[in-house]
Amino acid sequence: MPLPKEIYTYADYIAWPDNERIELIDGQIYLMISPSRTHQRILGQLFYQFFDYLKDKSCEVYMAPFDVRFPDGNEKDEKDIKTVVQPDIVVVCDESKLDEKGCTGAPDLIIEIISPSTAQKDKLHKFNLYEKYGVKEYWIVEPENKILSVFILQDNERYGRPNIYTQDDKVKVSIFEDLVIDLKTVLI
Repeated sequence: MPLPKEIYTYADYIAWPDNERIELIDGQIYLMISPSRTHQRILGQLFYQFFDYLKDKSCEVYMAPFDVRFPDGNEKDEKDIKTVVQPDIVVVCDESKLDEKGCTGAPDLIIEIISPSTAQKDKLHKFNLYEKYGVKEYWIVEPENKILSVFILQDNERYGRPNIYTQDDKVKVSIFEDLVIDLKTVLI
């Protein structure tokens, strides 16, 4: 286990023991817990709908664990990056951002499925992070309340008010012209 530090980097992240999942946000460690069965069911249902739609398209969808590295631009090399997260689902349309380690820079869409223990991180820290780096569309799924909040990056590079959906709704994905996600099988 790495020695305690004030600021951690991607070099520390990749040296972390495999049996402990972490994320780094601005050099601070956030331990990840094992997801619930409900979380995994929702993840599978959403991933399937995106995967099926993107089969013959240039964009790709990935599910956790999948590293998304956000460089500030002043790091000496990739190992100095201070923010590495593992969103539940990411959609990446710019192939140049992808490598064998994951994605460097903002995916086009990120989905987080929250639990009571991750709500603050996902609704505050990650919300601000994804907005800062220009993630075009950010979904927050709340299984306990059976709601989905969708944030779209506006022209001013800020997220507008969320569109809120329930289990009876269908969601038009803003980054694609013709993709609609049916929540009937997701938020049950």
